[in-house]
Amino acid sequence: MTKKKTFFTIHYSTLALLAITLMMASCFGGKLTQASQGGEVTGYSNGRGFNEPTPYGMTLINRGFLHMGAEKSDSLWGITVPTKDISVDGFWMDEREVSNAKYRQFVMWVRDSIIRTRLADPAYGGDETYMITEDKNGDPVTPHLNWKKQLPRKPNEDEQRAIESVYITNPVTGEKLLDASQLNYRYEIYDYTTAALRRNRLDARERDLNTDKAVNENEVVMISKDTAYIDDEGRIIRETINRPLSGPWDFLNTYIINVYPDTTCWVNDFTNSDNEMYLRNYFSNPTFNDYPVVGVTWEQANAFCAWRTDYLLKGLSGQARYIQRYRLPTEAEWEFAARGKDGTEFPWENPDVKNGDGCYFANFKPDRGNYTKDGNLITSKTGIYAANSNGLYDMAGNVAEWTSTIYTEAGVQAMNDLNPQLEYKAALEDPYRMKKKSVRGGSWKDPESYIRSAWRSWEYQNQPRSYIGFRCVRSMASTASVNGKGKKKR
Repeated sequence: MTKKKTFFTIHYSTLALLAITLMMASCFGGKLTQASQGGEVTGYSNGRGFNEPTPYGMTLINRGFLHMGAEKSDSLWGITVPTKDISVDGFWMDEREVSNAKYRQFVMWVRDSIIRTRLADPAYGGDETYMITEDKNGDPVTPHLNWKKQLPRKPNEDEQRAIESVYITNPVTGEKLLDASQLNYRYEIYDYTTAALRRNRLDARERDLNTDKAVNENEVVMISKDTAYIDDEGRIIRETINRPLSGPWDFLNTYIINVYPDTTCWVNDFTNSDNEMYLRNYFSNPTFNDYPVVGVTWEQANAFCAWRTDYLLKGLSGQARYIQRYRLPTEAEWEFAARGKDGTEFPWENPDVKNGDGCYFANFKPDRGNYTKDGNLITSKTGIYAANSNGLYDMAGNVAEWTSTIYTEAGVQAMNDLNPQLEYKAALEDPYRMKKKSVRGGSWKDPESYIRSAWRSWEYQNQPRSYIGFRCVRSMASTASVNGKGKKKR
């Protein structure tokens, strides 16, 4: 009897231990193997592979090789453009340039976030249901907006004041307009790359692996951190702080960007030109919904990418942790995508800019002053010209496009040959010449030479133009290996 009891006790304990082990394996997302029992090493699976769905409006650009730069001197300017063989990883890219409608969604989101914040403010009635301060268990959380609560259809007096507070009235014409000066978007970006640099390790012993060198425990490591705030007068104050390394928070950068596009670029870009209609209508008139947004600076384009990322992640489940951030393409990625699968000079196979029927392949300025020769006067609706072999529209002409790459005269010569990127986050106090960003593709106002895929141009990061827009890219969350013959390995 005693033996049976002992056996039962041991057997029960074994079952309990096995149950706990299985539970732990389940909690940690792993697959139980023979590792805990001894035997051959078979690997530890941390879950199923992530099959990334195609992002809306994007197309996949598979990894590949590019002879970057023009292979011959430019015939118009006599400029020799540096070249380099580079390779890039796969990424998703917007099939079309970001349109007025898509950018307007960003602007309206910022407007609605301001209204919701004010509706929760006691000065405008103090409806606390527009702000979430507790989780479902009643525990306090960082206050954030409740987007599930709709704005009031029949607002009371306080609610109406909150809604009207984001508008202004032109004192001369009486026209009611959004107060663009209030439309500020605050976002934070953690700089994983800078945080990973060995020189930025908190433990001084990990900064240099050369064991012949003595470790200086008192070494002061300086870092640069971007921050921003709004002062008492409502002005955006942006600073780059240089301070000793103190912890992981040193790599979290904060930005506040006014997001409304500069509609006055239509008159500021063209002296002695009657472009008032575009100034008043291009961004606001539904006729131009599917036209590329312009008057957006490099800084605003980055803010859009940050918002687009957060907007996506809020709608995804646990696998959202694998999704990469939306961003501007690097200069190398842009040229690789524009050249298509065969690496052609233009985004089309024909070395000419029009087909045998005399129809142009892109919206640009084919003649010295005849903007309409290709059928358009200014920008055209996105996607009306044929896509290149990668499925991308308007990679030549229409609007030139921002890239994430800093512009230098050395160009590709200064780049790495693997996923090349030249990045510099210019501080407000930096010389203006250090704020040049590479712009690619040429625009509706540019001649044939500027719309070649290899042509490099630039603009200052805070300068809005009526001929510069952008499109987003997103690095692939997962990728498949291929064998030497280009066949995928499962």
